[in-house]
Amino acid sequence: MVSPSYAIELLRKALELYTPSRSEAALANMIKDRCVNELGFEQVNIDNVGNIIATKGSGEPCILLCGHMDTVPGQVPVRIEDGHIYGRGASDAKSPLIAMLLAASEFPKQSGTVIFAGVVDEEGNATGIKQLVKSKIAIHYAVFGEPSGVDNITVAYKGRLALRLTCDVGESAHASAPWLAKNSIEEMYDFWNEIKSEIGRVGTAENNAKSISCSLTEITGGSSHNVTPQRCKITIDIRVPTITTCGNVLRTIDNVITKVSAKKGIKATYRIEDKTEPFEADYTSPLVRALLLAVLDVRSKRPLLLRKTGTGDMNVLGHSFKIPVITYGPGDAHASHTADERVNIDEYVASIEVYKRALFHLSRLHHLKKKKKNKE
Repeated sequence: MVSPSYAIELLRKALELYTPSRSEAALANMIKDRCVNELGFEQVNIDNVGNIIATKGSGEPCILLCGHMDTVPGQVPVRIEDGHIYGRGASDAKSPLIAMLLAASEFPKQSGTVIFAGVVDEEGNATGIKQLVKSKIAIHYAVFGEPSGVDNITVAYKGRLALRLTCDVGESAHASAPWLAKNSIEEMYDFWNEIKSEIGRVGTAENNAKSISCSLTEITGGSSHNVTPQRCKITIDIRVPTITTCGNVLRTIDNVITKVSAKKGIKATYRIEDKTEPFEADYTSPLVRALLLAVLDVRSKRPLLLRKTGTGDMNVLGHSFKIPVITYGPGDAHASHTADERVNIDEYVASIEVYKRALFHLSRLHHLKKKKKNKE
């Protein structure tokens, strides 16, 4: 049985490895070593994009526990203080990742098959989960590790549409004679204002979970301090609620860009950097029931079901595989990506037991459902 001290030390070691997107190899190798030499997994490999996949048991049900190894850039000194462990990824999402790994290691072989996956690039372009989908891994259920809080379950995520918009005014001029050419940075301001205004008009709903949001996250422009900029590029991050689709939002934005471009006589083009549809889990599935029961077992309270404004790997696999999926994990999402990123140690340790109980209940419910179906 995994001890709390072992669990805390393993998380600390994971946090000490700096793993921004596409730099996860050190953590993958550490996990692989633990899986082979200490945690009793039967098959362990690192695939061609860097995902670590470890399997234990055989037969039904086949349950995937999937977390991501990457973090956003920026290091946070690892320390234990006031009942919390601090570090980049402590909340998002190395504590759910390691908790799932340890829970999977204690799954009884006779109860079915558990597959642990630590995937790459979740904070980037979802390379890891897309590779997992492409591999057509045969599973009945999937649990994703993200910070919902130990007493909550995430049942819905918004989709994400990321666009790289380029404005090209065709020529530049000396900065001392700005009247000789249009300024692409100034012109881009009008494109952005129109997009933001239209998204606000068509996408505002009664709460944030049902509203479309858009953020200007990157801007580049100009070639020299004394030359007016011919080109300007911006990145727009749009989050799409479950009541619409990325396609609908993209059509709205395309119309705005076309209209403004024609009005101003300026060339504007865009490319899609990411397009992930929104997703909501089936509340009636055995998976949701299993996790509800697990939280009740360990925490003696009924969990809240959350609809989040972010986007997760659950969206990608849920749409592709059409199986029951859910997201759960220790950590406070508001601490994610911050200079004080942390997780409560007691809640992290408790989450390991929640994952273990969820696996137990899910195996039991799966076989009960199968037995009932065979009698019909």
